Amino acid sequence: MEALRIAESLKLNDWSIGAGFVRNLVWDKLHDYPEFTPVNDIDLIYFDETNITKEQDLSIEERLKLISDLPWSVKNQARMHIRNHDLPYCSTEDAMSHWVELETAIGAKLSSYGEIELIAPFGVERLFANTITLNSKRMKPKEFKQRVAGKRWLEIWPKLEGIMVNEI
Repeated sequence: MEALRIAESLKLNDWSIGAGFVRNLVWDKLHDYPEFTPVNDIDLIYFDETNITKEQDLSIEERLKLISDLPWSVKNQARMHIRNHDLPYCSTEDAMSHWVELETAIGAKLSSYGEIELIAPFGVERLFANTITLNSKRMKPKEFKQRVAGKRWLEIWPKLEGIMVNEI
């Protein structure tokens, strides 16, 4: 909740905290871990076509460092299509629909009423199904398997049933 409140205070357009931050919390809960698996960073994403420079993201990260010791990583999804060699995205949710794993394509933010709101272009069912599913928009199955092995997800969360290839 602390991270959500801090992110909300920035008043970024179409924002959420997503990726491993949310996914890991769910997988840890499904594995009955008493403590949450540490994350390398907290992915704060937003969509703002008026300034798509990397410097803008770095400026936001600097602001966050002044108010929080959390390991923030800020990315404007309005520019990520360039890195990914895609057509321009039209929103944060659209950008998330191009992420590598379907289970990772989930974000959380605070609603105007202070409640947690989820953004999940593929729904949340897969996240709770103990699977890792390739978004075929992103990469080939062989590279995906190497990615999963490199991140050690099947070691960290052994109840995961393995790798699924989804034809989107």
